[in-house]
Amino acid sequence: MTAEILAVGTELLLGQIANTNAQYLSVRLAELGINVYFHTVVGDNAARLGETLKRALNRSDIVITTGGLGPTQDDLTKETISKTMNRELVLHEDILENIRNFFAKRHRTMAEINKKQAYLPENSIVIPNPNGTAPGCIIEEGDKTVIMLPGPPKEMQPMFEETVFDYLKRKTGVILVSKMLKIIGIGESELVTRLMDLIESQDNPTIAPYAAQGEVTVRVTARCSSHEEAEALLAPVVDEIRSRLGIMVYSENGQSLEEVVYNLLKENGLVIATAESCTGGLLAGRITNIPGSSEVFERGYVTYANKAKNEDLCVSWETLSKYGAVSRETALEMLNGLRKKTGASAGVAITGIAGPGGGTPEKPVGLVFIAAYVNDKVLCRRFEFMGNRERVRNDACLHALDTVRRLILGVEQQ
Repeated sequence: MTAEILAVGTELLLGQIANTNAQYLSVRLAELGINVYFHTVVGDNAARLGETLKRALNRSDIVITTGGLGPTQDDLTKETISKTMNRELVLHEDILENIRNFFAKRHRTMAEINKKQAYLPENSIVIPNPNGTAPGCIIEEGDKTVIMLPGPPKEMQPMFEETVFDYLKRKTGVILVSKMLKIIGIGESELVTRLMDLIESQDNPTIAPYAAQGEVTVRVTARCSSHEEAEALLAPVVDEIRSRLGIMVYSENGQSLEEVVYNLLKENGLVIATAESCTGGLLAGRITNIPGSSEVFERGYVTYANKAKNEDLCVSWETLSKYGAVSRETALEMLNGLRKKTGASAGVAITGIAGPGGGTPEKPVGLVFIAAYVNDKVLCRRFEFMGNRERVRNDACLHALDTVRRLILGVEQQ
């Protein structure tokens, strides 16, 4: 079964808002085993919308539209689709009463133009909208289905979850359940080599690796009629991948590395402090982006200049002169200073050359030293990251988090 997502709105074409609805719907449709082959955007123009709908119905089993269900003159979706599919618009008195009540609860009077939102194509299935005035609807025409939803995500998403998802699940009879294995410390090509026999023999579940910035994700997906059946199919494949990749697999539910480290810190009663040079506070920012991070985050130092390393973290001028700011020795002294200053039960220090300038043959751009401790355990690692400044800084943060994760788990090496 195939679907097309048809977003209606001139503001989308002008780039005034992003089409996040298409991304959301694609994810949910994939979980139902429905293939999305086309994303289409059309402006608020009846003729172009009608042509686009006909084309979509010719090549897709299901067309889901978002937007254009409002009360104004340029909200043309429902009227255009009804005309294209030869359906009369019929007034639903119960919907009209719901719209009046929506305004009354907000101490406002319904404008006469809102009445048009109570008209729906004849013989359509109503999709209630508890968060707005624009109901959606489903039109079934032979083996084709058109589903109309409003544009605001806060209205569209609950309507899809509460009505459309179950409707489509009944049509397909299957669901897709995925495990998202997040992996750090290995490149995509090496990972594929390690998993090649599994990938070549895949059937159900399927295995799909893809690279992100500084890490790799492996999506393992089972197509089944129930979550229980899917879990039974997924478990042995996930276990086999974990056995081959070991500590490099840090999550199987799509959690970010900072979320994983946050949970480990919390579960083990640890509080962390950070000392950053080349990352300039980026690591502390990633940790504190997590709600509740105040439970595990003590403080962070940004010691960009040598003077700051000396004054704030007690890195000796002798070490800085002899080994340089970017060195194992400096990273370890930053870490020791961090421990003395904070008393935190965990800490991590980063120093490196993010570029684009500043590198030498002995210390190239991308060279980063990361030192971390958890209680009495200390680990210092050397990396040479590739890419631009943003990439180097991002990779440094990822591997700093990974170093802390390894220390907490007691698995410092692969």
